[in-house]
Amino acid sequence: MIRFPLLLDQGVPVDAANLLRERGYRATHVSEIGMTTHSDAEIIEAAAQMHSAILTLDADFHALIAVQRLARPSVVRLRMEGCRAEAFVSVVAPVLVRYEQELLSGAFVSIRGSRVTCHLLPITRAIF
Repeated sequence: MIRFPLLLDQGVPVDAANLLRERGYRATHVSEIGMTTHSDAEIIEAAAQMHSAILTLDADFHALIAVQRLARPSVVRLRMEGCRAEAFVSVVAPVLVRYEQELLSGAFVSIRGSRVTCHLLPITRAIF
């Protein structure tokens, strides 16, 4: 099991946090801590303070962190439209295990279909 908390962005189904907790992860959805209307920058700041990795469907987190050349928080982005909680967790959970060390160090992980890419933070060159 990964050794750091997860903060799920507002686009991720709320039930995904429950499913991840059932699997032993320390997962919190932004709605559970009153952050549903907060900006991406505020969510990044909260995740950094909580030492959490962000799980999202949104590309903006990668861009905001890269532009600021931040070393944390880590971000896992699933590029899937209309995903349900079960599908989200079934795709993301194995990636969290596979890239645990990179996520602990600070990384962007992007999942698109069966393709997974990982870039260590801080980003020093364009990857988008």
